[in-house]
Amino acid sequence: MRKPDIVIVTPALADANNGNWQTARRWAGMLAKAYRVRLASSWDGGDETLMIALHARRSAASVAQWRARRAPAPLFVVLTGTDLYRDIAADASAQASLQSADRLIVLNQLGAQALPQDLRFKARVVLQSCAGRQSQAKTSRYLRALMVGHLRAEKSPRTYFDAARLLAGRPDILLDHVGAALDPALGEEAASLMAACPHYRWLGGLAHAPTRRRIQAAHLLVHPSRMEGGAHVVIEAVRSGTPVLASRIDGNVGLLGADYEGYFPVDNPAALATRLRQLQGEPAMLEHLQQQCHARAALFDPAQESATLHALIGEILGSPNSPPPMTTRDHPS
Repeated sequence: MRKPDIVIVTPALADANNGNWQTARRWAGMLAKAYRVRLASSWDGGDETLMIALHARRSAASVAQWRARRAPAPLFVVLTGTDLYRDIAADASAQASLQSADRLIVLNQLGAQALPQDLRFKARVVLQSCAGRQSQAKTSRYLRALMVGHLRAEKSPRTYFDAARLLAGRPDILLDHVGAALDPALGEEAASLMAACPHYRWLGGLAHAPTRRRIQAAHLLVHPSRMEGGAHVVIEAVRSGTPVLASRIDGNVGLLGADYEGYFPVDNPAALATRLRQLQGEPAMLEHLQQQCHARAALFDPAQESATLHALIGEILGSPNSPPPMTTRDHPS
């Protein structure tokens, strides 16, 4: 019997090296045994059984075409951080995608709260995953922080820059930064900062494998974003035994939990610098954050993500033996 066909539409393909591409590639692999999966940057026609579209706004044209030409066929829209926390409030094309979708997939446990009340019944949580890595032994002579995020406003790189300036007199606190300069002005600022503050290193855009190794080797990941749907880099840190300092936004709290003690206020470099000083001076505090992350790690196991995804597709395609999909209430907080 021929496997059902699924198309995953992601505006960012491999050359973008971003979270949307990583999600699409991983899901295609997880679904490959049960379905014929095609990845595309847009949908230009086909007889697939199901479309999974990443990004409500950027995939809006594909969503509209699917509904016009494949009206009865089911459609999932996966909501990114810019969808949830910016575009669906004001962008008509993103709003149309919400209406067209049969299911709205959110990637953190608080994501459904950003949806209009009358559409929350469509929401399902799929927590992303990655393979686990052994925690590496770290030196106590210095604290190495790492930010992984392209240089664009949504990632709030200036929070990291300004924290580095505030820590200019602390050679025992090193700040590395992986990310391409999507905003050239931010790239120029990073280069100037590296010349002025030797403890800050901008490493540019790196491939996924060396980036993961740097996460594993760092004392902690710093994630200062203004908006996130469910940052895969945070999950990679948790699964690598590397604690996280994160901005207190729903996309981060929806991954790390409300009781996690490694948050700082968004766009607040002074608070970030203070936390870094504390963690360098109090190893027990860093160990506590590591233990808290370890307690969350099982949520991001690939088997868990795969089972949730298969159950969600089984539900919409009418598979009688599929377990019910996980919702926000199904996940421990």
